[in-house]
Amino acid sequence: LKQTISNWPTYPQLYAKATLIGGCDIIEELAAAGELKQTILDELNSKTDPAPKPTSTPAPVPAPTKESNLTARIESVIASSGVVLFMKGSPDAPRCGFSSKVVAALQETGLPFGHFDILSDEDVRQGIKAYSNWPTFPQLYVNKELVGGCDIILEMHASGELKPSIEEMLA
Repeated sequence: LKQTISNWPTYPQLYAKATLIGGCDIIEELAAAGELKQTILDELNSKTDPAPKPTSTPAPVPAPTKESNLTARIESVIASSGVVLFMKGSPDAPRCGFSSKVVAALQETGLPFGHFDILSDEDVRQGIKAYSNWPTFPQLYVNKELVGGCDIILEMHASGELKPSIEEMLA
């Protein structure tokens, strides 16, 4: 159940003396079996120290797995439809006023669009901000390209440019 080197892709992660005990599922299993406290105590009382410190510091190696996997996930969502809205909630049940306004504008165009609820995945929620260099939501992508957020979409809609712009980008 323990790993000394974490390649664990999810959070939370429980460590004792620099040793990974496990993630949520393992913690729940240990707790249900009444073994969690003893497992932690055993690790804290173990005589072995974590890996010895190296005499020289190696160059930092970026952890490509989480970041590159996150980038791949974001790009997969963006590529899942010609028009994709990263929003809070869903088109049927928006969970913020800005998302609601953009959904209404998109629905008025009559064009189909996909969506991703950023509240369902904190990694994607934070990652898409860095990916797009756009700090707020919603974010509209057309043909894998960021169009903008609420203000831009509503301005395009009010001026009658939204539908023709989307259609042109999809062509």
